[in-house]
Amino acid sequence: MHEGHRQRMLQRLKNAQDLQDHELLEILLYNAIPRKNTNPTAHELLSAFPSLSEVFRAGFEELLDVNGVGPETAAYLCCIAECGRRIRAQENAFPPIFNPGEFSGFVQKKLSSLQEEVIEVFAIDEKERIRMSRRFSCSLPDRVQVRAEEIGEFLARHKPAGIVIAHNHPTAPARPSVEDDKFTAQMQLSCSLNGVRLYDHIIVGTDGTYSYFLVGRMEEIRRNFNVDTIVGEKLYRV
Repeated sequence: MHEGHRQRMLQRLKNAQDLQDHELLEILLYNAIPRKNTNPTAHELLSAFPSLSEVFRAGFEELLDVNGVGPETAAYLCCIAECGRRIRAQENAFPPIFNPGEFSGFVQKKLSSLQEEVIEVFAIDEKERIRMSRRFSCSLPDRVQVRAEEIGEFLARHKPAGIVIAHNHPTAPARPSVEDDKFTAQMQLSCSLNGVRLYDHIIVGTDGTYSYFLVGRMEEIRRNFNVDTIVGEKLYRV
């Protein structure tokens, strides 16, 4: 009986916005309490604490005082709460709007202390707000390699209007190498194929930052490495 009920509740997650607070808690508790009806525990939590936000602000010992909540359930809820706090902190860490000059400074602070070379891709929405980032790294000492498939998966999953790419030179100046130029062109072509704007590629080095946009090279790269230029506009005409 419980198994059938759980499956029906899980199906309702397709429209999670329609679920009530106690129903969301009930489903969340499935992982902490695998073989028991979690609906009463969800109601007990919302009786002890007046809202979902208060449930996830509660400490471990406070949660243990709630009927039906044992150490594993309290630990699980505390873990979920900490994940939420970290996600919010990471979201708030981004500048509110993409600005080329200011963003170079932000990226420098973020990457300058790293000892390994990484690439970070920032997703930007239609209003030029930075929504999220993903970091790629590898073991090569002189450059980062990111497979085209990985970038394609990132673009397909998150569907940004645009992206900014940044990477660091831990022991070298911020001057772009031939490999950096080639990588920028490849990323621009990939973005063009996916209808995404590549705003900038920023390099963080021992002497500061290098921005393809700020030095005026980004527009030329966009012009030379896009689908219309390479394939030809005439192929798209009926």
